[in-house]
Amino acid sequence: MGNKTIFKGSVITLAVEDAHLPNGSVHKYEVIHHPGGACAVPIFENGDVLLLRQYRHPAGDYLWELPAGKLDVEGETPEQCAARELIEESGYEAAKLEKICDFYSTPGFTDEILHIYKATELKPAQMATETHEIIEVHRFKVEQIDKMISGGEIRDGKTLLGLYACGFGN
Repeated sequence: MGNKTIFKGSVITLAVEDAHLPNGSVHKYEVIHHPGGACAVPIFENGDVLLLRQYRHPAGDYLWELPAGKLDVEGETPEQCAARELIEESGYEAAKLEKICDFYSTPGFTDEILHIYKATELKPAQMATETHEIIEVHRFKVEQIDKMISGGEIRDGKTLLGLYACGFGN
């Protein structure tokens, strides 16, 4: 018995761990450790929403997503991460960030926690995507967002949760 690291990459660590459960039993789990992340729901003064159309290799497709990224900068708070990722991925800066919620993305096998912020009072900034990020920035009216949600066009979990939490998709 014990814990064993199977793989350590630049983003995740995969471990096999012995868990002592509240009922007294011990169970072996495969756990992906992840630093967590943060995302922003960018909302313009007129109610328009900014979404990214981003290529995701594991999904093998382009997905509609909120600007988001990993908590991978030493000492950076989730709010600072959301602000940084908003600028880097969308080319907009928010004067105001309001914490909406945080959640476990997939608690059955990872400890990743994502933090969602409502981003308002937006102004243009210098976009700075990385070479592996294939991103298009799009601005949508509320009615378009609602239609994209109900039509199943938006399939990314953090994006759906962030939009619903900010009152879209009703």
